[in-house]
Formats: sequence, C-alpha cells, structure tokens
Amino acid sequence: MAGASRTELLAWLNDLLQLNYTKIEQCGAGGAYLQVIDSIYGDVPMARVKMNAKHEYEYLANFKIMQNVFKAKKIDKPILVEKLVKCKMQDNLEFLQWLKRFWDANYAGGEYDAVARRKGAPADPPATLQPLSAAPAPVRSAGGTARAGGGRTPVSGHRAGTPHDSAQVAALNEQVRELSGHLEGLEKERDFYFEKLRDIEILVQQRTEALEAAGQADVDETFAEIQKILYSTEEGFEVPEGDAAGGEAFADEEETF
Repeated sequence: MAGASRTELLAWLNDLLQLNYTKIEQCGAGGAYLQVIDSIYGDVPMARVKMNAKHEYEYLANFKIMQNVFKAKKIDKPILVEKLVKCKMQDNLEFLQWLKRFWDANYAGGEYDAVARRKGAPADPPATLQPLSAAPAPVRSAGGTARAGGGRTPVSGHRAGTPHDSAQVAALNEQVRELSGHLEGLEKERDFYFEKLRDIEILVQQRTEALEAAGQADVDETFAEIQKILYSTEEGFEVPEGDAAGGEAFADEEETF
C-alpha cells in the first residue's frame, strides 16, 4: 500500500487502533502515530501518551515521546514535528503512508488490543479548524437579475431564525470554541517556557553575583553570554522607552523605602 489513499489509510488506522478518525489531519496530534508504533513493539509508554490531545503543546509532548522511541529503536526516519503538529493534510498524509509501509514490514501479526494498551483512556479525534462553507452563489436569471439558488426569487431574502442562519451561527460558535481552546493552549505553553527562562535568569544572576563577590567575575564569561541572550531584543519586541523609564523609576522608589 505504498501509495495508499486517505480513505484506505483511515480505514486501516481506525480498525487497528479502534479509533473514529475522519480526517488525516487529526493524526497531527501524534497519539495515533505512537500507538501504531506500539502495535509493532508493544513497549511504547502509552500511559504518557495523550490520545485525546487538544492543544499544540500536548501534540509536542507526544512527538517528544516518539522521537525518543525512534532513537531507542534505531528507526532512521526524520520526524518533521514543526510541520506535523500544524495538522496539515499533505504533511500528515506522507508520514502516515510511510508509517503504513513500516508497519507492513515489521508487524508480527496477531491481535492487538489497542483499547487495553491505552487502558481505556479517551481517544476522541482531535479538533482541526476548518473554514466555514461559503454561502451558495446567487444564480442570475436570463434578465440579468440575481436570485438565490433553488429557482425561486425570495420575497424578502433570508429571515432571521431560518435553518440556514441557525446552522451558520452554530458553525461560528463552534469555531469560537475551538479558537478559544487553541488560545488557552498557547497561553499555557507561553507561561510554561516563561517560567523556565525566569528560573534560568535567577540562577545566572545568583551565580554572577557570587563570582563578583569572590573577585572572579572575569573568569567565566559564560554567564554574561547567557544574560546577553536572555535580555536581547528583536525588532518589534523592544520594551517601549516609556515603560523602561517607568520601570527604573519604580525600582528607585522601591530602594528608597
């Protein structure tokens, strides 16, 4: 099945893993890829795999596990994580096609209890954002006047509360919920990395002050280089002069008390 179609791949994946995926893009969460590998080797740490991942930082955690598994099993296949986690169809289709070929070559056969291996953990298909379907284009009559599709000229256009309006509102509400979920994930990811950088900053400051107190500030320039990286700015991300001045004034005020 070297050139397997999307339909064939989804049917195989859902049958093997007892899933209900409807789109190749949903594989970008990483959980399904990991469980296919587990069906071959049987020792992937499925308890750590987020089969119902909803946010990109959870996808990244899954792919980190996958990278470790590939390294341990000496699987010589680059994993383009930054592309796969975007849940784009083409990137995930190519990876899933490769994974199916790898599975065909290495699966020992027999029954694989996918639900038991993930200990019954939820495996809902990840949500992927899709554009709203466009409204049908108006059909022009022989006289050149536009009228809605369906053959009849509406008396007063769409009325509020019609099924069409309700479906459109429901679709918009669903997109708002999905976008809110993605935003929440991005904020958690931002806070996660900010805390790490803050811990590094404090550690470097403490070490630098200790070296200065011991008269060895010039012995190791590594900490100075780390601070240079931490405090560097890029165009569009500089601290406004007003904010910087305000910060200095606040610091001076603190010192006076």
